[in-house]
Amino acid sequence: MRETTETTALRTEVQVDGEPTSYLTAGHDGPPVLLLHGTYWSRVWLPVLGHLADAGLRPLAVDLPGLGRSGGRLTPETATVPALADWVTRFASALHLPRPVAVAGHDIGGAIAQHLLAHDLLEVSRLALVNSVLYDSWPAPHVARFREGDTAEDVLAARRQAVTRVLGSAATEPLIADYVDPWTDGRVRRSWMALAAAADNRYTLDLVPALRRSTTPKLLIWGEDDLHEKVEYAEQFASEIPHTSLIRIPHADHIPTENAPADIGRALTDFFTA
Repeated sequence: MRETTETTALRTEVQVDGEPTSYLTAGHDGPPVLLLHGTYWSRVWLPVLGHLADAGLRPLAVDLPGLGRSGGRLTPETATVPALADWVTRFASALHLPRPVAVAGHDIGGAIAQHLLAHDLLEVSRLALVNSVLYDSWPAPHVARFREGDTAEDVLAARRQAVTRVLGSAATEPLIADYVDPWTDGRVRRSWMALAAAADNRYTLDLVPALRRSTTPKLLIWGEDDLHEKVEYAEQFASEIPHTSLIRIPHADHIPTENAPADIGRALTDFFTA
């Protein structure tokens, strides 16, 4: 299946663990940049794919199993950060990606990216984190509530509310509907609930010693208006973790790629092509 989503972006798929895995890509044969989402889906990376491709890179924004447009279904066991990091290595192998590979993560995708680096699961050349979970910043209350009795039927309304808030000034009804669309599928809602159930900040706290030893270049890009993944966490990370720089995005919330795509696209391309 192939589906054109924007002039420079293509949605396609590959088999991983016997299930169709959907991903957005742009460009052709440049150095790969693996883009990981968290409690949203690959749509968060769409505004910057063209920027990366125009710089000669090959961005690959994958939907984790059971989420976005990918097949399969997550369970609380397969939705942990370590399990998803292992899955990402199998996705990279299915695409025969050359190593080393640049990696970027948003939200819980940032925890997966940190795990890949800290445990040397992939040879990560450069690591970028965009409003990522850090330290004990997660799970946010609107995610954690689904571990405490809320049902799959509540997910769609809750995701719509969250998307509307975090898009900030970029929010329009068509964009909100586009973001929320995967959760109209009950299978995806149940997978998302498994991701919420598996959310545990020990998966980032345990990585801190290894990250402090890491010499891999790291870039933090942060929407300053994020209520949960607060910029103060990014400031702490940048001050404590070597080889880390921080770019703050004013007037942007948890999905800053929608508020400042040109600025973030330029920052990512400068970082990944340095």
